[in-house]
Amino acid sequence: MTHPIITDLENRYTAKRYDASKRVPQAELDVIYEAMRLSASSINSQPWKFIVIESDAAKQRMHDTFANKFQFNQPHVKSASHIILFAHNPHYTRDDYAKVVDKGIEDGRTKPEEREQAFGGFAFVDLNTDDKGNNASWTKSQTYLSLGNTLHVLARLGIDSTTMEGVDSELIGEIFKDELGGYVCEVALAIGYHHGDEDYNAALPKSRLSAEAVMTVI
Repeated sequence: MTHPIITDLENRYTAKRYDASKRVPQAELDVIYEAMRLSASSINSQPWKFIVIESDAAKQRMHDTFANKFQFNQPHVKSASHIILFAHNPHYTRDDYAKVVDKGIEDGRTKPEEREQAFGGFAFVDLNTDDKGNNASWTKSQTYLSLGNTLHVLARLGIDSTTMEGVDSELIGEIFKDELGGYVCEVALAIGYHHGDEDYNAALPKSRLSAEAVMTVI
């Protein structure tokens, strides 16, 4: 099959080593950030925060979060151009959704007089919230939608990436407490340009199950 989207996905892979001398240009970072902001989410909830680690000081803080475990991902922190923390709100409330509703009114999507009706979608949050107000499983799922969107954008731009679930969420929560503001990070994304000599994964052929194995058309 020949199509630009398929080419993007054929070329995309998980980088294993980064070239520390290369940085993603600001113009392309701007595209990435805007694409992340525009990501889809259930009821347009947007229950996420994206913490971009760019400075040497911030990278050192992120480096420190690998003190206890997942050290195999630690080298990416300083060699990749940027690290992005994808964080979710574990206690998404009606007040959080009110910000979405009010922004919809500001943007002309919702009529001011229909504000209360716009909260009907919040029923999906209630369905996924336990008796302690925790809905982290649902909000984390929404955050993964933004992650998937970001991976394709990076592929289109020719920027390499490494999704890292191997992160210490507890330590990240402590070291980046002020930035997270109560949100939880259980996945991070390294972005940059792979090392031409040391990234063994770059030259390996892509491997996926066949369409017949994973898809049923009825």
